[in-house]
Amino acid sequence: MTGIKDVAERSGLSVATVSRALSGKGNVSPASRERARAAAAELGFVLSYHASSLASGRTHNVGLVVPSVHRWFYSAVIEGASAALLSAGYDLTLYNIGEDPQHRHSVFNDFLLRKRVDAVIAVSLELSEDEMQQLLAVHRPIVGIGGPLPGASTIRIDDSAIAQQATNHLIGLGHTKIAHMTGEEAYDQDFQLPGTRRGGFEKAMNDADCQVRPEWIASADFTIEGAYAAARHLLGGAPERPTAVFAASDEMAIGTILAARDFGLRIPEDLSVIGIDGHDLGKVMGLTTIDQDAKGQGALAVRTLLGAINNGLDLVPADTEHPTKLVVRSSTAVPRSDAA
Repeated sequence: MTGIKDVAERSGLSVATVSRALSGKGNVSPASRERARAAAAELGFVLSYHASSLASGRTHNVGLVVPSVHRWFYSAVIEGASAALLSAGYDLTLYNIGEDPQHRHSVFNDFLLRKRVDAVIAVSLELSEDEMQQLLAVHRPIVGIGGPLPGASTIRIDDSAIAQQATNHLIGLGHTKIAHMTGEEAYDQDFQLPGTRRGGFEKAMNDADCQVRPEWIASADFTIEGAYAAARHLLGGAPERPTAVFAASDEMAIGTILAARDFGLRIPEDLSVIGIDGHDLGKVMGLTTIDQDAKGQGALAVRTLLGAINNGLDLVPADTEHPTKLVVRSSTAVPRSDAA
């Protein structure tokens, strides 16, 4: 059976260099990497990660835990992390905990403690002290995405600031009659995302001396369908309509646009709409948004973890604010003079 020593002899490289070249770990010149891969291909040799993990104690596998794979943000983070891990020669184990508390308990009290992963990425999950202590006890680096995790490195955006930015974009266009599509109370469980973005909206409105009208605060479930139903009530049930809507997510902004069209409202002539996310459908819908680069957040989490793993260092807890960008498209404009 062909072994790594045979590849080393064929390529004229040391066994250590061949191992680094084929695993993608460590510093190897492009020329040596190509020689090692060519020799391995000629001999039909494939590096055994099982054997490598026995020798190094590493699995070349990262566990990624998400609340759901059906939401756009989570799937985008997974896509960004997966691409970065594949480029680095790592496998990805996905844990989709869903809404069942027992699934969450099994993941954090069993699966992640079996040491079958080299590191853990937790997405939009506010871990309890017990969950954090159990993960830290097995000496696996942890990166959280979405909010602070004591004892772990975290990647997040400033939800209050970008909500203010989105609202100020509408105010800057001349809107004063602005509604807000927020998340339902159930979605405040981890990191209080809906409440934080609503707080940013209200601060921007108060700072500009614009009235926050309770009847213009609508709640939905962060889906297009849920926001569509809520927006139909918002736009059709009041004697006076807002001239603009700030939605706490792009999917809810899209649902709002679809509902507005049911009432014959033109976007943006009759109603301006802005969201937060950078959703793939945003460009198609002409949606103005705050792009939070979800794929980039996933990739940054991987780079943060692998930087520590590959250098044999402990991951020093750090809070990293990921940059966002206002993307102005055709869904926002100055209000009509008779509606301002």
